[in-house]
Amino acid sequence: MFILQFDWNPITGLDLFGIFELHFYSVMWIVAFLLGFQIMKRIFLKENVNLDYLDPLFIYTVLATMLGARLGHVLFYQSELISEDFFSIFLPFSFKGGFQFTGFQGLASHGAAIGIIIGMYLYRRKYKYKSLMWILDRVVISVASGAVFIRIGNFINSEIIGKITDSPLGVRFVQDYYSKRQIVVETGIENYKEAYAAVTNNPQFQHLLDAVPVRHPAQLYESFCYIFVFLILWFIYQKTNKGQQSGYLFGLFLVLLWTIRFFVEFVKEPQGDEYITFLGLNTGQMLSVPFIIIGLYFMFLYKPKTSS
Repeated sequence: MFILQFDWNPITGLDLFGIFELHFYSVMWIVAFLLGFQIMKRIFLKENVNLDYLDPLFIYTVLATMLGARLGHVLFYQSELISEDFFSIFLPFSFKGGFQFTGFQGLASHGAAIGIIIGMYLYRRKYKYKSLMWILDRVVISVASGAVFIRIGNFINSEIIGKITDSPLGVRFVQDYYSKRQIVVETGIENYKEAYAAVTNNPQFQHLLDAVPVRHPAQLYESFCYIFVFLILWFIYQKTNKGQQSGYLFGLFLVLLWTIRFFVEFVKEPQGDEYITFLGLNTGQMLSVPFIIIGLYFMFLYKPKTSS
């Protein structure tokens, strides 16, 4: 019954020259953006759009995604940072309790979605070669592909974990259960990376491994589903007339992605303080509902304005 269960205790990055660690989570973001760039390049070539517009689109998308995701996390899940550690919102450092490099921790997909929509609006104001809906209908194809890798990055980082389960698909997230400081104390090994490795590799610490609960790999559930979101969008864009209906792909993306997110939330642990809850639904679900409704509007009701 438990044949598919496994322990997740990986290295999360590579030390470069002894002074810098390249986190695999960051690599997943880079892969997501570069793949998205290549997809948009293919779309531009297919539709004979000047490639000079592609680089600024890439820059707007990257900035809008990262800024929106970070601000979204703070506003929706960790608003105490505004008063307790304000500069950590915008910088990869924590200043609370001493200066520490943390990287950009805490990114919310709902915030990223809002950021991208605003970013595309600002981009369209400067570059008027196509309509805003034309841009959104195509950008979401790239976004869907990127979402696959972002959730893989979350899995590598043992973050956005699922609830405790007896499912045969369960995973024991060692690095979520034990903090770096705690694992050093528990094992007596000063190097936290070696201490983590000892938990799964050294029978002496089997009791520490046994204490880690089995959880849903919610990140992988989402990543797997997002593959199909991308494939569906790409198929409709390439093979059907709906791909040319203004607003349809954008709306379909919103419906598919946020419906998946809504249901996966049932097996996920809260990502922070639950500020927005109603009828047993958590913050992630409550934030997903408006996106789904907006998506349905663009799929079935939206009519683009026609110039006279």
